[in-house]
Amino acid sequence: MTPLESQAFAARSAAQLLAGFTRAQKDAALFSMADALLAASADILAANEQDVAQSRTSGVPEAIIDRLRLDATRLQGMADGLADLAGLADPVGQVVRGWTLPNGVSVQQVRVPFGVAGVIYEARPNVTADAAGICLKAGNAVLLRGSSSAQASNRAIVDALRQGLAASGTPADAVALIEGGREVTDELMRARGLVDLLIPRGGASLINAVVTNAQVPVIETGTGNCHLFVDASADLDKALGIIVNAKTQRPSVCNALETLLLHRGIASAVIPRLAVAMPDVRLHGDADACALEPRVTPADQWDDEFLTLDLRVAVVDDLDAAIEFIRAHSSGHSETIVTNDLANQQRFVGAIDAACVLVNASSRFVDGGQFGFGAEIGISTQKLHARGPMGLPEMTTTKYIITGDGQVRE
Repeated sequence: MTPLESQAFAARSAAQLLAGFTRAQKDAALFSMADALLAASADILAANEQDVAQSRTSGVPEAIIDRLRLDATRLQGMADGLADLAGLADPVGQVVRGWTLPNGVSVQQVRVPFGVAGVIYEARPNVTADAAGICLKAGNAVLLRGSSSAQASNRAIVDALRQGLAASGTPADAVALIEGGREVTDELMRARGLVDLLIPRGGASLINAVVTNAQVPVIETGTGNCHLFVDASADLDKALGIIVNAKTQRPSVCNALETLLLHRGIASAVIPRLAVAMPDVRLHGDADACALEPRVTPADQWDDEFLTLDLRVAVVDDLDAAIEFIRAHSSGHSETIVTNDLANQQRFVGAIDAACVLVNASSRFVDGGQFGFGAEIGISTQKLHARGPMGLPEMTTTKYIITGDGQVRE
């Protein structure tokens, strides 16, 4: 038996126990995990400093280092996220729908845990605590496969979480860190029968590799080439505030703005203001945008995330052109319109195929915490089972419970 198989079998045993836990038991475990995380803060932050230093030495881009870095505030946020999950309703046992047949047989569709989830992710050690907490609250055990760049941080975090689980009387094997080379990731993706689903979180190459090679069912989380279209009818002050927030509030995350589309009628009024409002943002544009502002340099591509203080700008003739542009380049994550025209709003919302469509609001709101879900496990860009920010209900499946009183089928 390989080390991964041993961890998976232990996680399966833990998941079978978790499936019968009450909400009170799971909430107690979450509070204990949060306390253990803070108690180990010195060790976790020291480990994180080691990871950050090694990443800098290796020439890792600053956008990735920002995702990797922990400080006291972020660590407190991780602990708060676990505690917040305890305040949310337990999805396990919720009746999705139910009815009684004419013969008196009762049929109920009820939420139940998946069992064992595998999460494969890059850099961000906060995902380690978020994923562990969400999986536990939904009654699942979790196998965590972080990137080598966050190895020391993840090891320290998981050690603390497992101590918290044990202190609450919960099987520590409900949370496990998978370590080793690339072959271990490949083994996890082939662990059908031991792992019930995989969730990849990271860049396009990671997600595509998991989706392409996994034999275990995958919930695909996507990259965020997020667009914002400013309609001719928009309040330009409001639009500018939304643009600045969506691009600069935290540029290294998947819901940050990457491509700005401006209606031709207002482009000349907006682009010079962008340069003033966001002096640290490097603007890249099409020929029309470059002609309106000397600080705009020609864009060389329209499909990838920057995750940095860079923004693409294109001038479009009308709403239809904006919709066609987004259809051609969207990653299906989050798309925004700023408008005061109700008809254009409705057309945009109906025409855009994305996990989240926003009207007159920053794409930075596309987040499980902002939605009131608590910490999210990812933002799904697929269309089966879960789409958009994935909270507790999305980490369950369902089964039917049929109850009778001796009825037989005629």
